[in-house]
Amino acid sequence: MTLNLHSLGKLLLAGLACIALSAGAQSTKGPAPGAHGQGPAAGAKAAKETLGAGDGVRVTVFQNPDLTTEGRLSESGSVVMPLIGEVSLAGLTPAQAGHRVAEKLKGGHYILNPQVTVSLLQVRSRQVSVLGQVNHPGKYALEDKTAHLTDILALAGGVAPGGADTVTVTHANGKSSGSVDVAAMMRTGDTAKNVEIQNGDTIFVGRAPTFYIHGEVQRAGIYRLEPHMTVMQALAAGGGITLRGTQRGMKIHRRSEQGNLQTLNAKLTDPVQADDVIFVKESLF
Repeated sequence: MTLNLHSLGKLLLAGLACIALSAGAQSTKGPAPGAHGQGPAAGAKAAKETLGAGDGVRVTVFQNPDLTTEGRLSESGSVVMPLIGEVSLAGLTPAQAGHRVAEKLKGGHYILNPQVTVSLLQVRSRQVSVLGQVNHPGKYALEDKTAHLTDILALAGGVAPGGADTVTVTHANGKSSGSVDVAAMMRTGDTAKNVEIQNGDTIFVGRAPTFYIHGEVQRAGIYRLEPHMTVMQALAAGGGITLRGTQRGMKIHRRSEQGNLQTLNAKLTDPVQADDVIFVKESLF
């Protein structure tokens, strides 16, 4: 089939119009999500971080791949690089650290106009210690300058089954925040007591208070003392009194504040204190 010049011209004009429209549509589209890695907020946050001993860094020199260095800052806060040797970066932001490395390279006449980038790979210079009755005690790195108590406890796997409801926080300056009742805080939603944790702080979770029960009970042994627990509830924790036992004549052996051992008559409604020893005697009839 043959086309005259007039028809051919119309086809060419239509094709050019389609190409122009397609190019315009593509130019209005933004970059694909994740095309540039982290967003502006994450980049700004990383730019404000200061480097410290133990932090993992990557030093990149533009158009000089042989000078790329990746490692941890030493205890003195320095990193060893090719040509210029040891460079102290502690206390500097990544941008300031890059400027210092560039000055070393330029001052040594190795590169005329070096462009250096320092990236923070892992933060280990800010650490807190979590001790006592947690599932994973140890040292944990703070991603930010501060974190909340519950955040650090979550990193440590939470309080272990034998752990107390109260947690003690000792700050790096030696001052203590006192005991924080984490269980009560979570029940009431009172986050005002969710103290801020900073570099060098120590979190300690002690053992939960306990009591002992023996004699004519189903399961004699040691049990966790719950808040406002009574003798009746303690007996229930031990499986109850045996057929040979009696509620009459029950005793509580308790240490006084002076450390003396006291023997007290026990009633079902009496409160139980930490380290109490409850004795259920055998019925005579």
